[in-house]
Amino acid sequence: MDENEVWEDLSNIPADPPVMRELCNNCKRPTVVCWCSALPPKRLDPQSTIILLQHPAEEKRCLRTAPMLQLGLAENKCLIFKGKKFPQPRHESLENILLQSNTLLLYPSKNAIDIRDLETNDKSYNIILLDGTWPQAKAIYASSPMLHALKQVKLLTSNISSYIIRTQPTEGCLSTLETAAETLSLVERNSIYREQLIQPLHVLCNYQLENGAVTHQSKEFLIKTKMYPKLIGKRLSRLLRTTDESLLSLS
Repeated sequence: MDENEVWEDLSNIPADPPVMRELCNNCKRPTVVCWCSALPPKRLDPQSTIILLQHPAEEKRCLRTAPMLQLGLAENKCLIFKGKKFPQPRHESLENILLQSNTLLLYPSKNAIDIRDLETNDKSYNIILLDGTWPQAKAIYASSPMLHALKQVKLLTSNISSYIIRTQPTEGCLSTLETAAETLSLVERNSIYREQLIQPLHVLCNYQLENGAVTHQSKEFLIKTKMYPKLIGKRLSRLLRTTDESLLSLS
């Protein structure tokens, strides 16, 4: 077979695209891994609004929880702005939101107060969450001076994350979905957000575990039990040691 015949044979190979799995029209995930059946029976309509400032890398993750939050809440009760610093000209209406007196930033800065201690007559809030890994969230905060002027609150909880197929930094860390659900339950004084919003996360994790995924301990747990595969720096080592000493003083 000469070269021309080879190229002719190759040109006759069908160029059909690979067969794609059927997608859910709602969550846009393959129907076999769709979690929409676990969404609230009726989209929840809190008085407050959740605003996610989402790092661009977060959108590329296949196991994200932000879509669960957006589909579980009423339309326009979960707004998502993407970027590495905020606000930018393309973030329509965000600057106006940041200037409102009832806007809160959920971020554990030294000036943040426990959200349970929030004293105000406001019945509704704009609650800003930074959506990304902890280093990404810190980078967003550092590069967005307008966020520093906001009233800052923190969520103190001993709850263990239900996102057991993803490694969390510490034992008290929650996913974006869980953080929003817990926050809404507190400010709205209604546990329905905590109970209903995270149900799709349980479905997602159960499916992954049934198909080969394993549960993940937090990095904090792995480091303390000397099971973490990477070396840790002096700063993190000192922080964990300080935490242990504080717990001992309370016991």
